[in-house]
Amino acid sequence: MFRTIAVTIALLLSAPVLAADGGDISKVNGSVRVEANKTAGEVSTVNGSIRIEDGARIESAETVNGSITLTVDTVAGSLSTVNGSIQVGERSRITESVEAVNGRIHLDRGADVGGAVSNVNGEIRLDGARVGGGIKTVSGNVVIGADSQVSGGVLIEKPSGSWFKPDNSRKPRVVIGPRAVVDGKLEFRREVDLFVSDSARIGPVSGATPKTFSGDQPAE
Repeated sequence: MFRTIAVTIALLLSAPVLAADGGDISKVNGSVRVEANKTAGEVSTVNGSIRIEDGARIESAETVNGSITLTVDTVAGSLSTVNGSIQVGERSRITESVEAVNGRIHLDRGADVGGAVSNVNGEIRLDGARVGGGIKTVSGNVVIGADSQVSGGVLIEKPSGSWFKPDNSRKPRVVIGPRAVVDGKLEFRREVDLFVSDSARIGPVSGATPKTFSGDQPAE
């Protein structure tokens, strides 16, 4: 009997939690999902993913070990994960920041982030999206795709601290795509490969020499 109870409790802890309108959602183990067109406050879990469905509104999403996915036409205050990717879907709006430590960040077409987008490891990619507070990374590639807009510049930091041991043989690759606009300084505190479309507009560059390309993307 006790074994049955223990198994039942474990299943309940790991099962996805669905949001009720307006309230906070907090979990330790397991995924969280906010259903389409629902609202929620602070959404958090420690070990699990977070998914915000079409048209939903939340105050924030935070996890430690897990991904965060916003689908289409969602609204959130901020997004944060330590180990996991962040996907912001079409026409979704983040009023504050998007942060990851070890994980890819992807902003889909029409996505809008009012604050900064930052990580340590993992690609940051904008596909026709807008960022209002700059982009910052240490060892991730950065792709500011066609028709994207970034205010606040781009910063790639130099690795520091005994805990962080990047692959220094690999230079981050930074691509500014066709008709993209980057307002502010592009500052590189480590060696990078920087490619800028001949139809893009960028601010002053420090620490790298831009290589101009034509077409949709630079040659490999």
